[in-house]
Amino acid sequence: MNSCDPLNEISNIPYWPQEFVDRYIADGLWTKDTFGDELYKISSIMGDKVAVTDNDKKLSFEALNKSVNELALGFLNLGLQKKDIVIVQLPNSIEFIEITFALFRIGVIPIFALPAHRENELNSFCSFTKARAYITADMIAGYDHCILASSLQEKFSFLKYVIIVGKEDKEININSLRNNSISLPLPQIDAQDIACFQLSGGTTGIPKLIVRRHQDYLYNVRACIAACHFNKDTTYLAVLPMGHNFPMACPGFIGTILAGGHVVITRSAVASECFDLIEQEEVTVTALVPPLAMVWLNAASIFKPDIPSLQVLQVGGARLSNEAARQVEPTLGCKLQQVFGMAEGLICFTDLNDSEEIVTTTQGKPMSVADEVRVVDELGHPVPDGEVGYILTRGPYTIRGYFGQNEANKTSFTEDGFYKSGDLVRKIAGYLIVEGRDKDQIIQGGENISIEEIEGILIKHSAIIDAVIVGLPDEYYGERICAFVLCKTPPTTENDLRLFLKNQGLAPFKIPYRFEFLDQFPTTGVGKISKKELRKELLKMHLEQEKIKKVI
Repeated sequence: MNSCDPLNEISNIPYWPQEFVDRYIADGLWTKDTFGDELYKISSIMGDKVAVTDNDKKLSFEALNKSVNELALGFLNLGLQKKDIVIVQLPNSIEFIEITFALFRIGVIPIFALPAHRENELNSFCSFTKARAYITADMIAGYDHCILASSLQEKFSFLKYVIIVGKEDKEININSLRNNSISLPLPQIDAQDIACFQLSGGTTGIPKLIVRRHQDYLYNVRACIAACHFNKDTTYLAVLPMGHNFPMACPGFIGTILAGGHVVITRSAVASECFDLIEQEEVTVTALVPPLAMVWLNAASIFKPDIPSLQVLQVGGARLSNEAARQVEPTLGCKLQQVFGMAEGLICFTDLNDSEEIVTTTQGKPMSVADEVRVVDELGHPVPDGEVGYILTRGPYTIRGYFGQNEANKTSFTEDGFYKSGDLVRKIAGYLIVEGRDKDQIIQGGENISIEEIEGILIKHSAIIDAVIVGLPDEYYGERICAFVLCKTPPTTENDLRLFLKNQGLAPFKIPYRFEFLDQFPTTGVGKISKKELRKELLKMHLEQEKIKKVI
């Protein structure tokens, strides 16, 4: 084991109390299986059936399992060991799937960074986890990740390996690992071992790390497969970034493969291109976030695509409006399945047999009989059915705490292990209706964005006295980021602030689309108000001004 292994330094990696462990095992929810075991099993059953398609490249189940083994041995020969932590930042690709399963198979723990993450996030992941390797592509959406990789290695001596998917002459190329995979014994992986780190949406700066072990994450996948009726006839189009929990494991590409289905990969979310791919590969199901679903609905109303194979459109990541939900079946000719959940655990689905009213107006029911859900008021008391309250949840795939975040765990989890997501919901006859959020977070296009992170960087600018980030309602994105700023003399400009945030390493999707320059922030009769109340006042002020503009 690596001498600077953070798994040694952080003694309190959260785990379930023994009584819950015993219960989940006795009920057959947790097994001794691992993701590596499951890939072996399904590959032996499905053989030469196509498992993955990526443009002109196709891999059968047998070939996928063989490739995963070659990569696993390549990683071991390189020097990676069980419990080492690596950062994986890749676009949607066959290599993403191969690398994910290869790391699962040898117990090397991936952090799934999103393609849009930049220096700010990557620096944090490296420094916090002592990551030993960074696996990325040479270019992602026009951004040179080789330059980013060099910058990370200059800062962090423990980041020993940079592994590139792409140009053969760059660093350690992924294909060189396949070709130099000398046979070695694979390490023994236990179901309690950590499979990967997912990322929290984060309300306090950089995303927190969510510990997903084989036993709970595999149960998560299996329960999603059952809830969504995935099987060997399923063809799943992976449109959303595959590092997200939703397209990865709910059921996502992992669920599709373990069900014996076919994953079709795209790096484009353009509706017309995806419609062609759906027709060509006879896709039966895909998953989108609400803004993308609305773009597809608009495109479908214009282009009238011929996609009879598409049976289900899953929509999650944020709430889909009732109006848009009602358009799905008549416009795309498929059923809608609403999805509500969190990378920390709880997943809810509407059922394919639910009534139109339920499918279009609710975000579904918890997928597991072992999910425990409470809806409470600010004092933690249960609220009657139909009333808005805060959701609390625990269960066999909902974590009991973040990795190495003792203080955050005290506020994000109750003493009896319920996770406080910050979502405001109503519960009616077991179905949840999402009404909003209480936490300092913006959900823009399905991406959870920390308000505090952006504010913290903005106030570093020499011309800014203070900054407040507000989520403005938006028909397509759900919310858009707006920065209200107080400036010194001389003031700055919107373009200057955008460039400043970019140069500070902030991911592009976190840069405000709008800046408002104010002389002062609103106050109350007793003086300064809290940031939370200030955001409410600024939002109210903005909406009132927009109404006046429309009248004029």
